[in-house]
Amino acid sequence: MEYKIKASSISNKDANIQIKKSEIAFGTTSESAEVLPNPAELFLGAFASCMLKNVERFSIMMKFTYLKAEVNVSASRAEKPLKMDNLNYKLTIFSSDDNLNILLLKKNIEKFGTIYNTVKLSCTINGVVLQNKTF
Repeated sequence: MEYKIKASSISNKDANIQIKKSEIAFGTTSESAEVLPNPAELFLGAFASCMLKNVERFSIMMKFTYLKAEVNVSASRAEKPLKMDNLNYKLTIFSSDDNLNILLLKKNIEKFGTIYNTVKLSCTINGVVLQNKTF
């Protein structure tokens, strides 16, 4: 598989990414720092998106149903060398389905997630997957 996107910016303005029929604005100026996502946050968003896509994929393969899934992701920026590190996640699956095997789901996400596997080559990842039966 191959992937393509297009990104553009205007001097002293912000930028956007065009992906298929979607457009995502992101900040490149200090004026938008509190309003628009920055590149580091988009990176974490890609990581979270990979996890949620795999929840959907594995719900079919593992034959469980769920109402929704939420993931919280945080990371810190290392200074030498400059990079993202210590990525932490908490994935919560809202499901009362007894077929949901949390340990197997976590193992599958960590083994078969494209973005997950790319990130783990350069960043420490720690996380938990939880089931919430009361929603």
